[in-house]
Amino acid sequence: MEIRIQSIHFDASTQLENFIQKKVSKLNQYCDDIIAAEVNLKVVKPEAVQNKEAGIKLLVPKSDDIFSSKIADTFEEAVDMAVDALAKQLLKTKEKTRTK
Repeated sequence: MEIRIQSIHFDASTQLENFIQKKVSKLNQYCDDIIAAEVNLKVVKPEAVQNKEAGIKLLVPKSDDIFSSKIADTFEEAVDMAVDALAKQLLKTKEKTRTK
C-alpha cells in the first residue's frame, strides 16, 4: 500500500510522518486490497484547543473510497481516531461482501 502524506500550510516532522506510516499500514490487516492511502493534515482556524485535523482516504478496488476525518488536540490523536474509524468501516465492508 502506498501512503501519501500532505500537510497543508505547515511542514510535518519526520517523527509525525513515521507515526502515520506505522498506523495507516496496520489497516492492511483488515483489507488486503488497499491500493493507496491519502493522508491530509491541516490546522483548523481559528486557533482553538482542538484544531488539528487529519483526513484519511483509502483507495480500495471494487468499492467506494473509504474516508475518515477527525479533529483533536494533536495530529497523532487525530490520526489514531481516524484509523480506528477506518478499521470499523473496513470490517463493515468486509461483512457486506461476505453476505452477498
